[in-house]
Amino acid sequence: MPKFIILLGPPGAGKGTQAKLVAEELDFPHISSGDIFRENIKNGTDLGLQAKVYIDRGDLVPDELTISMIRQRLDCEDCKNGAILDGFPRTPAQAESLGMMLADFNGQVNIVPFINVPEDILVKRLSGRWICRAEGHVFHELNNPPDKFGVCDFDGSELYQREDDKEETVKNRIEVYFEKTRPLIEYYKKAGLLQEIDGDQPINEVVKELKIVISRVI
Repeated sequence: MPKFIILLGPPGAGKGTQAKLVAEELDFPHISSGDIFRENIKNGTDLGLQAKVYIDRGDLVPDELTISMIRQRLDCEDCKNGAILDGFPRTPAQAESLGMMLADFNGQVNIVPFINVPEDILVKRLSGRWICRAEGHVFHELNNPPDKFGVCDFDGSELYQREDDKEETVKNRIEVYFEKTRPLIEYYKKAGLLQEIDGDQPINEVVKELKIVISRVI
């Protein structure tokens, strides 16, 4: 019976990177809904063209269309034993739809790791990025600071901060995430599937913990 893992985590938790590392180590496919959208749009598939209409308007892609893309991806040979899903579902209603779809593959959601990181840490991680105007070299106030504040180490150009990297914008992104995702977290918690992972530790430790949790069900 195929096993399915839903990976949850707020912006700045490193969820995408961790999912890829775990998937590689366990030889288990990592399926990102964002990657599926981009792949279908790039290849001009019927589903991709339909999704592009909504995306170009700035609207959310309807659940039915997203589910159809995920169904198509899960029907591939590499997913015969299951997959790690990242980016979908986002709401309890989507979780219900996904559950019904997985049943068609004789599978179900087996575990939902939630990479939890304190909000103040998330803000520091996401709001510390600075980029040089000349070549786009990236620095971070905490993890990779420049030798001289505001100046690129490589070409001496000015460092600037993008709007979406500013603290106020970052705080809003995090608040929106938790506001929209809290019901989904509660949904899987009530189902006895949620497994919290401490995301406030080095990435190799987070990956190690994730691997242990996921290995229990696959």
